Amino acid sequence: MTLASASSILGTGAGAAAQAGHEAAAVPRGAGVQIDHLTVRYGERAVLDDLSLTLERGELLTVLGRSGCGKTTLLRFIAGFVQADHVTGRLSVAGRDLTDAPPHRRNLGLLFQSYALFPHLSVFDNVAFGLRARRMVRSEIARRVADALKLVQLGDAGHLMPAQLSGGMQQRVALARALVIEPDVLLLDEPLSALDANLRASVRSEIKALHERLPDLTIVCVTHDQDDALVLSDRTLLMRDGRIAQLGTPQQLYEHPADSFIASYLGAANLLAPSLVFPIGDARHGEREQLACLRPEQLRIVPLGQGHLHGVISAVDWYGATLSIAVTLDALPAEPVLVSMQRVAGSMPVKGERISLHYGVDDVVLVRP
Repeated sequence: MTLASASSILGTGAGAAAQAGHEAAAVPRGAGVQIDHLTVRYGERAVLDDLSLTLERGELLTVLGRSGCGKTTLLRFIAGFVQADHVTGRLSVAGRDLTDAPPHRRNLGLLFQSYALFPHLSVFDNVAFGLRARRMVRSEIARRVADALKLVQLGDAGHLMPAQLSGGMQQRVALARALVIEPDVLLLDEPLSALDANLRASVRSEIKALHERLPDLTIVCVTHDQDDALVLSDRTLLMRDGRIAQLGTPQQLYEHPADSFIASYLGAANLLAPSLVFPIGDARHGEREQLACLRPEQLRIVPLGQGHLHGVISAVDWYGATLSIAVTLDALPAEPVLVSMQRVAGSMPVKGERISLHYGVDDVVLVRP
């Protein structure tokens, strides 16, 4: 789907939206990005270590990981910006081998943490910059810029200067500039980190809607925010020490983490000895090589004696609609477990209260330490 066809469905009624959905479903799938055995070294340090990855065309992949894990280097390799002591591996995009292609020959859209708008150019001229560099005719530039600005809901802002825009609007101008060249892949490097919490959620929703309007565009988004991954992704890649820790849908990583690192990275996780969690007679009770993972929302506070685990409420933190409750277990006094629950009218948990915790044994997941 081109920018013109995508922008034409903005603001349409239910019938037109349904028709657009049928068109999107008919878009043929195929390899969008293929990376084979990528290794990047600076001196003796391997930032990326024999990494292979395939993205389908139209897929939105978020890349998560701690600082220094290699996620930004992966993005820069796709963009063609990596300069290291040792780089091996192959890259193809939309079926073309781009391993040795310079950045300007890769047809990629880039949106980085700093929007890098030209302060002396209008919104229109900022978005048109890449098209003029490609020496497109004036009428085609005008059409494409108009389509791109409509796509990010800034159709009437072409005459404004960057200084006249809010942070969220500047971010959308930068996004329009990345999209106007109709790239094969859109690369996003921490695109929301400079925004406040409310604006971040709003722009996150806009990116998700954009992905739905451009189903043929492959997107790779590097982020440190787990909410970005959970909300935006078709798949999430969690990296650790230059390698893939786990790759799958956000739901797969959250509900079936491979190890304790992954369980803890994607949200709060209570990691307990299986002998505490599973009853005697359950084959998992005597498990010694793995940990039992219980998410805070899987635990329910019940009157003392009516649950599986018993202890004392040691802290209650209120987050508006939700409560985060720390419980010190009789069987594990040194490490409180966390319970998350929706706030309801009536009595609230009280610090110092003795309670029990109930959970579904079948909800417990065993993970590697």
